Amino acid sequence: MMTFLTWARYNQAMNNRLYKACVRLQPGQFTEDRGAFFGSVCRTLNHILIADTYWLSRFADDKSVSVLLDGLGKPIKITALDQIVYEDLAGLTAWRKRIDKQIIRCMQAMEANDADLSVPMTHRLVDGTTLEFTLNKALCHWFNHQTHHRGQVTTLLTQMGVDVGDTDLLLMDLG
Repeated sequence: MMTFLTWARYNQAMNNRLYKACVRLQPGQFTEDRGAFFGSVCRTLNHILIADTYWLSRFADDKSVSVLLDGLGKPIKITALDQIVYEDLAGLTAWRKRIDKQIIRCMQAMEANDADLSVPMTHRLVDGTTLEFTLNKALCHWFNHQTHHRGQVTTLLTQMGVDVGDTDLLLMDLG
């Protein structure tokens, strides 16, 4: 049976691939509004990082692993899902690598502790609506969300002439 740890490793491998592809963009393309849901590659990658940080803070035992820091080491207050946390690829890359390692550690801990995936959870939407679901469903949502938005970034990169390569899980070496 495939585990969430496999998804965490796939997430890390695909993020590494996407961020390496972004290095091949021409000046200005990273932040150029291309009409996507979040506009640019930069804004979409920021959204994924913010969402991953939020969900990691819900799942990890050590909440400090999900705190984003600015260039001076001060915590960044997240106020919106479309907030620009890092405008440069280098800053995003550093935190992406850190968060991906923490996601893997979190999934390893859940697997090692045989986490009860039927545990109920709640989540409040921006409009105040409260959702109730299981840990299993929340984890499925998290990894699906990552894949969904990485697909948008892959499309944007392809439109700008940057080939990301194959993104199929079956073709990835996940160790």
